Amino acid sequence: MNLAVVLVSPKTPGNVGSAARAMLNMGASDLRIVAPRCDYLDPQAVAMAVHAGDLLRGARVYPTLREALADRDLSVGTSARIRADLPAPRHPAQIRPLVRGAAAPALVFGPEETGLVNSDLEQCQVTVRIPTGDYASLNLAQAVLLVCYEFLQGVDEVPEHARKTATREEMEATYGHLREVMHLIGYTDAVRARHTLRLWRSLLDRAQMSSAESRLFRGLLRQVQWKVSSVEASAAQPGDGTDARPDDDQAEHRAER
Repeated sequence: MNLAVVLVSPKTPGNVGSAARAMLNMGASDLRIVAPRCDYLDPQAVAMAVHAGDLLRGARVYPTLREALADRDLSVGTSARIRADLPAPRHPAQIRPLVRGAAAPALVFGPEETGLVNSDLEQCQVTVRIPTGDYASLNLAQAVLLVCYEFLQGVDEVPEHARKTATREEMEATYGHLREVMHLIGYTDAVRARHTLRLWRSLLDRAQMSSAESRLFRGLLRQVQWKVSSVEASAAQPGDGTDARPDDDQAEHRAER
């Protein structure tokens, strides 16, 4: 499986190295780091990586989560908390078929102190919660190990027909376009826009649109934009009482002349 592990703003080199080691144990090799707050190649990180040094050195660094997820077709966030307006976290086994059916899934882990914030989780179609006892305090490497195990080594049947869905960059562009149109037609305003768009994200992410379907949807949005601009242009230019398109008799008269 082409599974990417994305660490958002990690703070401690040792945690990054340990996460790389956890990945290697479970068979994952694509490590992506977003806006790191430490030197992820620090000797401490390399020491904690043990035999995963090459995996650590091959990690790719991105300035934003959106860029790290641009080529992914499924992003799974990790969180132990229920957030307003966002889908509730699910047990890993519940979404294992979804992950294994994706062509390019990603697992997203937040900073050690806070976890993923709402704006990060908005970019994930689903959220997973690692089941624990009453005391729930896993470090970053433990979380990476457990979630990678669930999706890479956990026992389950792989779907016979994998559906290729749109990449996250295609979907983020679609959501940006949808936001523009919602403002254009007065569907929402600046105060309610974020909440409204979260609801639309949840709906459209469940649809798992393909690239062609996302282009189809954006084609509809472009048509709405064109129609609104056409109506506004007509309202700004009062007509002179004549039809802009000649009828058949007028056209034939001109042809005879």
